[in-house]
Amino acid sequence: MINAKSFIKPLTWLFFSVSFLDIIGVILQDSWLQLIFKPLIMPSLILLYLVRVKSRNYWYVAAMFFSFLGDVLLLDKNNMFLYGIAAFLITQLLYVLIIAKDLPRSDFKTKALALLPFLFFFTGLISILKDGLGEFLIPVIIYGLAISIFGFVSLLNYLLKKDRASLTLLIGAILFILSDSMIALHKFYEPQAIYPSAIMITYIAAQFLIFGYMIKQSEK
Repeated sequence: MINAKSFIKPLTWLFFSVSFLDIIGVILQDSWLQLIFKPLIMPSLILLYLVRVKSRNYWYVAAMFFSFLGDVLLLDKNNMFLYGIAAFLITQLLYVLIIAKDLPRSDFKTKALALLPFLFFFTGLISILKDGLGEFLIPVIIYGLAISIFGFVSLLNYLLKKDRASLTLLIGAILFILSDSMIALHKFYEPQAIYPSAIMITYIAAQFLIFGYMIKQSEK
């Protein structure tokens, strides 16, 4: 009988290898490298999750699948941008659902403390972007609200638990927000040469940190 744990190390190497090669593709502006390796990032993480845990959270597997779908769609940012946003919107809503189901009770003060940083960031970012959004104004606001709620529940989770796993999730959520914010700034405000590689580095790090949190949750 094949031991699933024997696949952990090869799949870990696969995830980091395809991630690294995709980042190299972005830095070199090599569309073929990106076309080959970007769609492999999330499937390799899905497989790694499936072999790492016994008690699987299939809401999380679904969230990773929609991230994969978003990655594929955003290979064509000109024609498929809205569809990519829609796929990642579902990812964010699933992340919120997963975390919210596990949140202990909290008082209004703690909720407000967790909400305010992301509310201020969301408001500031939309005020910067609004003149360049055009027809994308409503979709970007909806997506921005969803990822801000993801940040809010992640910070609330940390404030209530104060453990390493919840800190890992919070850092992952912040990196995801930074990645998506740079996408918006690059497309709708002022393109910068550093943005594409920074977007992928923060995105991959975010997904891996969220993965780490889900592994810890499964061990409970």
